[in-house]
Amino acid sequence: MAHKTWLEVAVNGPWGRRVQPHLPITVKEIVADALACIKAGAAIIHFHSYDEATGRQKDDPELYAAIVAGVREHSDAIVYPTLPADDNSDIAGTKGAADRFAALKGLADRGLCEWGALDPGSMNFAHERDLKAGRDGFLYANTAAHVRAGLRISAEHGVPMAYACYEPGFIRMGARLAAEQPKAGQPIYRLMFSDHFTFSYPPRDYALTAFHELLKEEAPNAPWMIAGLDVDLSPILAQAVQLGGHVRVGLEDGRHGSTQTNVQIAEAAVKAITTAGGTLATPTEVRATLKAI
Repeated sequence: MAHKTWLEVAVNGPWGRRVQPHLPITVKEIVADALACIKAGAAIIHFHSYDEATGRQKDDPELYAAIVAGVREHSDAIVYPTLPADDNSDIAGTKGAADRFAALKGLADRGLCEWGALDPGSMNFAHERDLKAGRDGFLYANTAAHVRAGLRISAEHGVPMAYACYEPGFIRMGARLAAEQPKAGQPIYRLMFSDHFTFSYPPRDYALTAFHELLKEEAPNAPWMIAGLDVDLSPILAQAVQLGGHVRVGLEDGRHGSTQTNVQIAEAAVKAITTAGGTLATPTEVRATLKAI
């Protein structure tokens, strides 16, 4: 099959409306945004679920299931939830590996788990505005034990895992731990960039080249995409498409305080991908590509 570009839209993230005013929070809003982005050309939807009363992230199997089922009722797009942080995080806390993957396992037990999220490494999670204000950020911890726990679920259910690679070493760790679980689903390496968080690289050609060269050594046949947090990916989007990569955008990843909606962001990404010579993949084509690897 000739290469086609996958477009993923991450519709909300952990931020709340204080950071992203157009963020969908309720189940109804998340499903509506997802379907509009799919209509615009997205084959993949990623989401976080929220407590509608407080507007804070809530990783609940029932909420996950309602969102996945709501999208599936109208679309065959791939839709998958987040990976909660551990209890060290100031974004959303859980108490250990089993707790972190409980909602994903709950989806799998319902037959509603097509992809999962897995971050194969740990790093300092800090925004430049927090550092300037004297705040520390937090340690985003993903121990080998936690990664192995996620991969066991992946192997049990045959679920591909989207690896958020916040630093180059995440590629190396992820590839080695995936090799321990040959029955696990295919990892999709999501290369993370940022303009204002201090992890990884800014979105520059040299940075994508470095990531890509490492991927060729560690996971030469694996699918990959560009993504990030508080980032404008336009400087590297054409390069990613031309190298055979895929693209993730949305209000989780986009520049903080965005005036755009998810649909507007998706439409702009479609235009940029086609301008770069890419052709959008359908959900069926994404699945076929993963099956063929």
